Amino acid sequence: MRELTGGVYFGEPKEITDLGNGQKRAVDTQVYETYEIDRIVRVAMDLARTRKKKVHSADKKNVMKSGVLWDEVAQAVAKDYADIEFHHILADNAAMQLVRNPKQFDVMVTDNLFGDILSDAAAMLTGSLGMLPSASLGAPDPVTGKRKALYEPVHGSAPDIAGKGIANPIAMLASFAMALRYSFNMVTLADRLEAAISDVLGEGLRTGDIGEQNRKTVGTEEMGAAILRKLQR
Repeated sequence: MRELTGGVYFGEPKEITDLGNGQKRAVDTQVYETYEIDRIVRVAMDLARTRKKKVHSADKKNVMKSGVLWDEVAQAVAKDYADIEFHHILADNAAMQLVRNPKQFDVMVTDNLFGDILSDAAAMLTGSLGMLPSASLGAPDPVTGKRKALYEPVHGSAPDIAGKGIANPIAMLASFAMALRYSFNMVTLADRLEAAISDVLGEGLRTGDIGEQNRKTVGTEEMGAAILRKLQR
């Protein structure tokens, strides 16, 4: 869970100043307020309830004041979610641990900058952009409790391979599973779809982007059909 509307990408001042004598100074400002942190951590906690009920909050409180506030707010929010296993982790250690033992994590919540970096690191653990779903989730509506949401494969529309029948459909199907889970509260069906994807991969079926040496690869339709057959059992 990456906070997307605050942090160093939007903080002011943001400038490059000419100091003369061939020297310049560049300034970016990391800014977070309590409500911004509270909002994204609650989203992470709510979503964790539909998964394995475990959250890691990543920051750099050892060297950054924004990290100190991030952890302070995250720890306070965690007290409202007694059913969630909550952990703090330093963002650089999180990067190392993602490579070392990714299965120790389930939901991770972090700021805009570290989320940008850690999400790319996590992405390559799967071996291909064709494996990666994504969701952009808004805050709950105060009346209905529903969130505005956008679900899509990380790779977008991939126009360079459109119509060739070689795209990996898993990212799209997994994005739909996220929609079932987070927008429609159809957790059981989301679990079934994700299990079907896992089963097909476990049996060795591969599209070209995740192909292995001396192993036959399949096209978009064949991979999608195999997952559908698993789902219908």
